[in-house]
Amino acid sequence: MTLTVAVVATVDTKAAETEFIRSELTARGCRAVVVDVGLHRDRMVTGPDDVDAEEVAAITGSSVDELRSHARRDHAMATMAAGAADFLKRWRGEGALDAVLGIGGNQGTAIAAAAMRELPFGVPKYIVSTVASGNIRGYVGDSDIVFAFSVGDLLGGPNAVTGPILRQATAAVVAMAASASDTVSSDTTAFRPHGPRVAITAFGNTQTAVDHAIAEFTRAGVQVVPFHASGASGSAMERFIAEGMFDGVLDMTTHELLAELYPDDIYTPVRAGRLTAAGTAGLPQVVVPGGLEYHCFAAAETIPAALRDRATHHHNPNNTNVRSSSEELIAVARTMAERLNAATGPVAVMIPLRGWSQVGSPGGILHDPETNSAFIRELERRAGDGLSIRELPMAINDDGFGQQAARRLLALMGIGAEPKETGMR
Repeated sequence: MTLTVAVVATVDTKAAETEFIRSELTARGCRAVVVDVGLHRDRMVTGPDDVDAEEVAAITGSSVDELRSHARRDHAMATMAAGAADFLKRWRGEGALDAVLGIGGNQGTAIAAAAMRELPFGVPKYIVSTVASGNIRGYVGDSDIVFAFSVGDLLGGPNAVTGPILRQATAAVVAMAASASDTVSSDTTAFRPHGPRVAITAFGNTQTAVDHAIAEFTRAGVQVVPFHASGASGSAMERFIAEGMFDGVLDMTTHELLAELYPDDIYTPVRAGRLTAAGTAGLPQVVVPGGLEYHCFAAAETIPAALRDRATHHHNPNNTNVRSSSEELIAVARTMAERLNAATGPVAVMIPLRGWSQVGSPGGILHDPETNSAFIRELERRAGDGLSIRELPMAINDDGFGQQAARRLLALMGIGAEPKETGMR
C-alpha cells in the first residue's frame, strides 16, 4: 500500500524546501500532496493533486486577495489554517491521508499546527520549525504534534544544516505513517482493550495516591490511562472523554481548575472547561481536590509580586508552587459545584482532610487545613442532591486513600461493591 503524506507549507517562501521534502517522500515510496498556505496569487505547487493557496482560501469562502487586504494578519492565518484543516480532514475521512508534515517559520508553523490540531489523535503529525526551540505550547495545544527545531532558517533551500533535518523529518514521518497503518485504525476507539478503561489525573505531588489507585484498577481488570494535570494533558483527557475513549474518570488531581480560573499559572489549560466532559457523557466519575493547594509558576522570579509573601515550595528551578488562598479556593469550589451538579452520570467527591498533595500534607510547607476548609464549606453549600461528598481523615498520599477512591469509582461503574471508607464523615 502506498502511503500518502500531506505537506503543509507556505510555498511562496519555502518552495525549495517543499520540493526537497516531496522528492524525499517519493524516494521512500510515498505519495506526497502539498497544501500551499502562503498568501500569494500565483500557483506555485507542481504536483497534480496539490492544493494551491487560492483553493485553500476558497474552501472557507474567502480568497487570497481578500486575505491579503485584511487589516489583521492573524485573521488571514486562521483562515488558511481552517482551509488546510478542511482538506486534511476530508482526505482522512476518505482514507486518503496517512500523515502530515509541516514546515515553517512563525507564520507557517502557526498555520500548519492549527490545521493539524483538527485531525484525530493518532494521525502522525510532524512539524519542522524555526521556532521549535522556544515555548511551543500555543502551537501544540492538546494535540499529538511532534516538533523538530530546524536550527538554521528555512530559506534558500536545504543546506548543510537544514538538509539533514528535513531528510530525517521525512524518514520519521514515513515510519510513523507505516506504524499507524499497522493498526486497525488510528481512531482512539480502535485501541479499546477487552474490558473497561478509566482516565486518571496525576501530579508528582499526588503520584503515590495515583499509583495505589492504578494498582486497584489493575486488580479489577481495568486499564488505566494517566494524564499529567499540566493543562494540555488534562485538556486532552477531556477531549478523549468526549470522543468515547473512557468508561469512567478518577480526577485525582484537579489543579487545572484553579489554573483555569487564575491563568497566570504555567499550567493554564489549553481548553477551558475541565470537569465537564465526563458529566456531559454521563460517565461515572470520582473527583478529588488534588493539587488545589497551590498555584504553579516557573522560576521563582516569575511569581507575581502580589503573591510573593505566601508560603512557597520550590519544586525545581523551573517550577515554583505558591499557596492558594481561601478566596481563590471558594471560587474554585463554586465552579466545581456548578460543573459537577450538571453531570448526567454518577459523580462523587472524595476529600482527604489532612492534605491534597505531598507538600500540602502534614509536615509540608503548604499544609493549611484551615484554608482548605473554606473550599470544603463552599462546595458542600453549593452541592446539588446528586453530588455525593465524602470527607476522609487522611492525606491524599496516605495508604488507603488511592485504593478507596478507585474502589468508589469501580462501584459507580458497577464493578465491585461499595468501599468501606475509613473514618468517613
